[in-house]
Amino acid sequence: MRPTIRLLSVDHARQWAVRLTFFTRPNCGLCNDAKDVMAKVWQRRPFEFTEVNVMKHPKWKALYEFDTPVLHIDKVRESSHAFETTTAAGKLMHRFTEDQLEAVMDQELIKEPDSYST
Repeated sequence: MRPTIRLLSVDHARQWAVRLTFFTRPNCGLCNDAKDVMAKVWQRRPFEFTEVNVMKHPKWKALYEFDTPVLHIDKVRESSHAFETTTAAGKLMHRFTEDQLEAVMDQELIKEPDSYST
């Protein structure tokens, strides 16, 4: 019976993924640099990805119109298509390195599952 419990625990741990929500805008040079960093990290650590043009979303335009690029990093259930990021997500702004991105991804993954919707 214990092996079954252990297997369920392992399967449960595999249900979590990292989702990056990338806030960008047209003609953003720093956004291209950020995409290069994300592409390099993705080769080592795949993640779910969504790109948002802040100029087309009033909520995000009000927050990030003059701050792009902004990257939200969230811990989500794998294939959680209905998920939408919030301002409580881990964040990186403007210029960031591969190491900085991976560090925030790690921080998000160790957060308690109770703080995430299922």
